[in-house]
Amino acid sequence: MLNKITGNLDFQTDALVLRAERQRLLSSNIANADTPGYVARDFDFAQTLRAATEGSSSVQEQMRTLSTTHNGHIPVPTVSFGKDQDKRLGYSLAAQPALDNNTVDMDRERANFVDNAVRYEATLRFINGSTKTMTSAITGQ
Repeated sequence: MLNKITGNLDFQTDALVLRAERQRLLSSNIANADTPGYVARDFDFAQTLRAATEGSSSVQEQMRTLSTTHNGHIPVPTVSFGKDQDKRLGYSLAAQPALDNNTVDMDRERANFVDNAVRYEATLRFINGSTKTMTSAITGQ
């Protein structure tokens, strides 16, 4: 019975964690816009969320860190879920090639960052509204 009540919240919680992870990736891309040779990273949110809901454990339990190729690189945490165990972050393709081989497109990254931030806030508001509804139902108000 309890899983029927919390099932929707679990889905929204997984979505919130993935939104936070994507926000971190987009921030990293923006921060490295002037780094020569930096390749922008991202993941397909819908596909990753679908894979997360097919798995048995929650998103937080499945977080892991990508290995780095150079000692100066900062490891980027990533997630894999359910049937997507072997898939990792994807690389963003450059719309226009840069002379320094950097694939960060600032216009695209800013748009993705704002879109993801708005969706993160909407998910957070949904979770808050659901918990308030459950609390009022439990207290009988």
